[in-house]
Amino acid sequence: MQGYIAFPNISPDLFSISIGGMTFALRWYALAYIAGLIIGWRIVLRAIAAPVWAQDAPMTPEQVERLLTWVIAGVILGGRLGFVLFYQPEYYLSHPMEILKVWQGGMSFHGGFLGVAMASYLFFRAEKIPLSPAADLLALAAPTGLLLGRIANFINAELWGRATDLPWGVAFPGEAAQYCPEVAGICARHPSQLYEAALEGLLLGAVLLWLAFRRGWLKRPGQITGLFLAGYGAARFLVEFFRQPDAQFVTEGNPLGLAFQSGGYGLTMGQMLSLPMILAGLWLLGRARREQA
Repeated sequence: MQGYIAFPNISPDLFSISIGGMTFALRWYALAYIAGLIIGWRIVLRAIAAPVWAQDAPMTPEQVERLLTWVIAGVILGGRLGFVLFYQPEYYLSHPMEILKVWQGGMSFHGGFLGVAMASYLFFRAEKIPLSPAADLLALAAPTGLLLGRIANFINAELWGRATDLPWGVAFPGEAAQYCPEVAGICARHPSQLYEAALEGLLLGAVLLWLAFRRGWLKRPGQITGLFLAGYGAARFLVEFFRQPDAQFVTEGNPLGLAFQSGGYGLTMGQMLSLPMILAGLWLLGRARREQA
């Protein structure tokens, strides 16, 4: 084993207070959600006020504020139900009351994405807001939340990657993280949370903002949404090669944790859920360009 990076001693709680024998804590993960929503909201307000539209902006500031409530509900409900259905359906069917215990962890981005998409669609229909340009605004706001959320995953020492002997491998704490039968001594793992933060959050977000505010992509409804879907899907598909799959998919005969396999090849659950996003994104990009041709 080559050199590795020791996991920094960072508490998952930003701070905690005790009142009447009960402890209340603000966790980095919760702060990431709150900050991501606030920053995303400000990005949307900035976009609707900028001269970047072919016609009028699709929403007013008041509508954006009302939409925020729907988005929060979609993130929480969709993220939780997505985790339950995609990753541990058998367990939660046997323990249905556990579904409500969101504070114990267990959220799925793909589920949260579907939840936000459904909630936003219902809001846009109720408010008679044009779907494609409004979806572009949501796509602009999403990468910030992804960036902060993945950094919070790293701080929480969760969703780590596969074992590696690369010099930037991180020795995450905990029995599960250190269980690497093929490794003697300290087990270092890919910091896949930071890979995702860099690709899905920082890089994708910077590209979308540049295209929206500097290259006029908001004048072609659907382009920003298409690039976000394809970009996120491709980044997640790539990082899955380095990310440790969920334990329920790993068996003695399936050490890579493939959710679907045939002839020794297959896909993880994250890759299977990302493929439809890539295809939908490419279709939206193609449609937007055809309509402007």
